[in-house]
Amino acid sequence: MLAFIEGNLPVVVGTVAGLCSTVSFVPQVWKSWREGDTEAISKRMYVVTVSAFSLWIVYGLMIWSLPIIVFNALSLVLSGSVLVMKLRNLRRRRRADARVAGTP
Repeated sequence: MLAFIEGNLPVVVGTVAGLCSTVSFVPQVWKSWREGDTEAISKRMYVVTVSAFSLWIVYGLMIWSLPIIVFNALSLVLSGSVLVMKLRNLRRRRRADARVAGTP
């Protein structure tokens, strides 16, 4: 077993790092989904994060690194869902503000 790990150490390290990075988004997704509140979330930060994960996937495909491809794809889905919730909530708030402003 130890020889297998030593022979595949870069893949093992990449897998553990990818798992940690991906799992770190789960609490934010869960909280945003459950509470429906994304007010404190930075839209710009998530736009950059989604862009970065997309580029990491392209890079992973270029060098054919399965951990980079898989974990960045999962992170893209999670961070993308937070961004979609943020944009949806911004749109709802703007509509609500417009209705209030149009009220005599």
